[in-house]
Amino acid sequence: MIRSLVVSALAAGLALALAPHVPVRAAEDPTHVSIGDVPVATGARRTEVLSGLEHPWGMAWLPDGTILVTERPGRLRIVRDGQLLPDPVPGVPEVLAFGQGGLMDVSLHPDFAKNRFVYLTLSVGTREANRTRVVRGRFEDDRLADVETIFEAAQAKPGGAHFGSRIAWLPDGTMLVSIGDGGNPPTSLDGAFIRLKAQDRGSHLGKLVRLNADGSVPKDNPFAGDGEVAATLFSYGHRNIQGLAVDRETGVIYATEHGPLGGDELNRIEKGANFGWPTVSHGREYVGGARIGEGTSKDGMAPPVLVWMAATAPSGLMVYRGKAFPEWRGQVFSGGLMSQDVRKIEIGADGRVASQTALRVGARVRDVREGPDGFIYVLTDESNGRLFRFEPAG
Repeated sequence: MIRSLVVSALAAGLALALAPHVPVRAAEDPTHVSIGDVPVATGARRTEVLSGLEHPWGMAWLPDGTILVTERPGRLRIVRDGQLLPDPVPGVPEVLAFGQGGLMDVSLHPDFAKNRFVYLTLSVGTREANRTRVVRGRFEDDRLADVETIFEAAQAKPGGAHFGSRIAWLPDGTMLVSIGDGGNPPTSLDGAFIRLKAQDRGSHLGKLVRLNADGSVPKDNPFAGDGEVAATLFSYGHRNIQGLAVDRETGVIYATEHGPLGGDELNRIEKGANFGWPTVSHGREYVGGARIGEGTSKDGMAPPVLVWMAATAPSGLMVYRGKAFPEWRGQVFSGGLMSQDVRKIEIGADGRVASQTALRVGARVRDVREGPDGFIYVLTDESNGRLFRFEPAG
C-alpha cells in the first residue's frame, strides 16, 4: 500500500514537471498564450522551387528578380530564373561555422539600385570566444567587392549558441540587428550565467541594436548618453531574436524570439523597451524544468503579443503586404524550426492576436519572405535545403 502511494506520488510529480506551464496573467495583460496545435490555413498551395542548398539561413531579392541566399557554412548563393547557380558568390568573408553560427542573414540597402550595398551577418572568432558581426559590400558582376565590417558585438562569448543575426530596415533608413543572449546555463560570462547580460545595457548580448547604414550610431537612439555600447541599443531583454520584420505600411516592428523549454514569443518592438528576459519568462529550464525568472510579467517590462507554450522555435518573420493574397494583407507570418510550418497570425486593431493558423511545410523553416510577385517563399534548414513557394490555391 505504502509502495503504491509512493509510486503514485512520484508519477504525479513527474506529470506536473512535464505539464505545460500555463501562466496566471493579470486581466490587462495583452499576451495571447498558445498551448496546442493550431488549425491549418486554407487558400494556398505549396510548390517546391528548388533544392540543393546547405542549411540556408536568409534570402533577399535583387531588383531584377535574382535571389541571394545565405548558406550557414559560409556561402552566398544566387538563384536566377528559378535555378540555383553552381558557384558561390566570391568575396564573402570567412565565418566561424560552429553550432548555430556561420553565415546568417542577408539584406539589401533600401537604395540598393543606386549603391549596390549588400549586408551580411556572420559569426566570427573561435569556439571559445566568438561574436556576431555585420559586414557590408557592393554586389557587382555576381561578386562582393569592397567588403567592410560595420558592426560587431562588443563582447566575445563562448560556445556556439544564440547569435541572433536578423536585419530589418526602418522607414528612416536606419537598420535593426538582433544579437542573441549568448546561450543557456551553464554557459557563463564574467562569473555569471551569460543570459543575464540581456538585462545589462553595457553589453550587446540579448539586444536589438539600431545603426545607420554605414554602421555609425544614430544620435536619437534611446540610450545615446549612457555609454558607447548602450548608445547602439534600441531595445533589450531579449533571448534570441531570429525573426525580425517591419510593416512597410505602418512602420510597426515585430520580432520573434526563442524561449527555452516553452515560451517562444512574438513581440511588438518599442524604442527603448525592456522585454524582460530572463527576469520574466513563460519558459522553463532545459534541465530540471524549473520556471525561469520572477514570473511571467513585471511592471516596466513589455509583455509579448503571443507566447507559444508548444514550442515552434520561431525563425524568419514577415508582415504580408502583397497582392496575391489580398485577404492576408497586414497579417504576420512566422516560420517555425520545430513546428515545421509557417504560422499566419492576424493581429486585431487593438494589437491583440485575433487568429492563428498554419501553412504546413513538413521541414524546419528557417526563413519566410514575401517575393516581388506577392507569393510567399520559405527556406528549409536542411543539409539539402529547399526553397518553397506558396501560391493561391486554384
